[in-house]
Amino acid sequence: MNWWQQNVRSHADRVAELNQIGFIWERLQPEWNLVVEALITYNNLFGNLLVPSSFVVPCSSNNTDDTIEWPRGTWGIPLGRCVRSIRSRQDFVQGKPDRLAQLIAMGFVWDVSEYQFRKCFRAIEYYTRNVAPLGGRKKTLRIPNTFVVPSGEGWPEELWNYPLGAKCCAIRQKGLFVKDAPERKAALEEIGFQWSGNASLGWLEVVHAAAIYSQIHGRQLNVPQTFVVPSPSNYSSRISPLSVFGGGSINETWPWPEKLWGLKLGQRLKDIRLKGRYLKGKSANARRMQLDALGFVWKPERGPRLITQTSQMLSGN
Repeated sequence: MNWWQQNVRSHADRVAELNQIGFIWERLQPEWNLVVEALITYNNLFGNLLVPSSFVVPCSSNNTDDTIEWPRGTWGIPLGRCVRSIRSRQDFVQGKPDRLAQLIAMGFVWDVSEYQFRKCFRAIEYYTRNVAPLGGRKKTLRIPNTFVVPSGEGWPEELWNYPLGAKCCAIRQKGLFVKDAPERKAALEEIGFQWSGNASLGWLEVVHAAAIYSQIHGRQLNVPQTFVVPSPSNYSSRISPLSVFGGGSINETWPWPEKLWGLKLGQRLKDIRLKGRYLKGKSANARRMQLDALGFVWKPERGPRLITQTSQMLSGN
């Protein structure tokens, strides 16, 4: 543009000469059409319209894809900058509903943050329904930090290879997607998202189960290594739960919450004794005090432990 102003527009004689030879001043093709062509090609190549701000359409000689070529007229277009100006200033589309309709039909992303949050939300929702179903009651949603959505296995194709575990970690630690967005936080909580990290969640489960076990066993926490938190379905039929919990249906009186069923409490407590699991960092002393208050036996005596009628029923034996 600067070259045009300096070398042509400011020289009337040059403009006249160009007119004499039939020079066409208008673009042979409107710039908008070229931008649309570039967007269509980008979508075909990358499967979305999340064009990086620095992206410039390559020339044919620099094209790394052998199956899709960029139209010659689009070479050199700063497509990323065009997309950013469309979002922020409505360039090309202001007052032009037909162009807006074109972009919408192509899947143009107007709000990148909302798009990325919805993608993460869909992945978490799919995980809760198909990988680790939460059941009828709310349970703890725990996605390993290293979990990446696999290709196939029923996952929607647009989520393949999505680093869901890392995204969940970033949501907790850095407020990714949810900073100053309480409605997004509420949506995540509704599907079982937990704001504590996996390590903290593990400790909360253990201390919750330990407190129940301690109460049942007279404030003593000496759990057999093989003990697994039972569900009502595997209690001993030889012992009536009503005689232990004082009436009511078994589901009403069963002391173990559903979210703890299947927890290997005995093994977890053994790991605390031998490996110091959960007892590292700033919370170590406070957690030790919690265990002491529950009557935790740090050095259990060797040999079989006394199993009461109550503990027999509650362990499913």
